Amino acid sequence: MFYTGYTSNLEERLKAHNNGEVASTKNRIPLKLVYFEACLNQQDATHREKYLKTTYGKRYIKNRIKNFLYNESYYTG
Repeated sequence: MFYTGYTSNLEERLKAHNNGEVASTKNRIPLKLVYFEACLNQQDATHREKYLKTTYGKRYIKNRIKNFLYNESYYTG
C-alpha cells in the first residue's frame, strides 16, 4: 500500500503519520519512507502529487522502486 502526499517538513509529517495523527493512514501504521521527491515551491509539489496519484504516476513510482519492492517481498508482479 502506498501513500502519496506533500509537506514542507518531511520528518514531522512521517512522525505524525506513525503517531496515528493522520486519518488516512491511521490504520496502516507503521509507515516506512521508501521514496521521496523534493520541489522548490508548493505549486510544483501539488502538481506533482496530483500526477503521482494517477495510474501513470503510480506506475512511475513502482518502476522507480521496483528493486526495493522485489527485495522487500512487496512486489506482486
